[in-house]
Amino acid sequence: MSAPVIIRAEGLTRAFGEIRAVDGLDLEVQAGTVFGFLGPNGAGKTTTIRLLLGLLEPTSGRADVLGFDTRARGGAIREQSGALLEHHGLYERLSAEENLAFYARVWRMERAARADRIRALLEPLGLWERRREPVGRWSRGMKQKLAVARALLHRPALLFLDEPTAGFDPVAAATLRDDLGTLVRREGVTVFLTTHNLVEAERLCERVAVVKQGRLLAVGHPDELKARSATRAEITGRRFDDAMLSTLREQEGVLRAELHNGRIVLELAESAETAPLVALLVQRGGLVEEVRKDKASLEDVFLTLMEEEP
Repeated sequence: MSAPVIIRAEGLTRAFGEIRAVDGLDLEVQAGTVFGFLGPNGAGKTTTIRLLLGLLEPTSGRADVLGFDTRARGGAIREQSGALLEHHGLYERLSAEENLAFYARVWRMERAARADRIRALLEPLGLWERRREPVGRWSRGMKQKLAVARALLHRPALLFLDEPTAGFDPVAAATLRDDLGTLVRREGVTVFLTTHNLVEAERLCERVAVVKQGRLLAVGHPDELKARSATRAEITGRRFDDAMLSTLREQEGVLRAELHNGRIVLELAESAETAPLVALLVQRGGLVEEVRKDKASLEDVFLTLMEEEP
């Protein structure tokens, strides 16, 4: 039995003058999943979140979130959702504990439950021992972890994260990603994650959607999207020439063959084998030193979609 749909958009459109930031979006997100919403800067990712939270009205189309129409029941959606958008929403003169205690009062949490809830969120993020320090002294990564805890404080059914690791160095991004994955699994919350970090999406998300200029290009499990793309092979060696490339391009299953810095780079159909191609190069006088064959990554799929679609 499939999980219930927690977000449904039908023809969702938002225009700003002549520009359509979101253009006819059809989308479904099932409860209990981490859903990645991928696209370059300016693709309409943040606008989509604002539409789903009822902070913006659509120009046309509709969306239901948590069973509520975004036009009529935005307040109810926001009450049952957590969100980490452009700003972390923290008070830097307060400690981590004081920040969360303040938001607990905003959410009208019972006093007896506050302390346990704050500890339950800060411990998995490695922040409990530093809970009494002013947040202004913390690194950007630590502040972002605390902001995630703030967004989860009231036990929302749905969590919106808008590029949570943007601008982070690789180590800080990986740490936050791992901690976020642990916390989300434990909380059992549905996550709508916008990002252009493809590693992040591939490791965290059960389903992803790719958008460009507000339009949906593809949606599915990361492995499903990768299966649509060609296999890549690199052949390193010497004595490669244009005649060999032309011969390779004529072979069945070879979609593309190019020579880059002494390496032959091939795009192959899924059924194509590299051994006959290597043998062909050797027969034509090529000296083959190394062959590497890799399945397409989510990044390969993403870049291909960006190049193919106008």
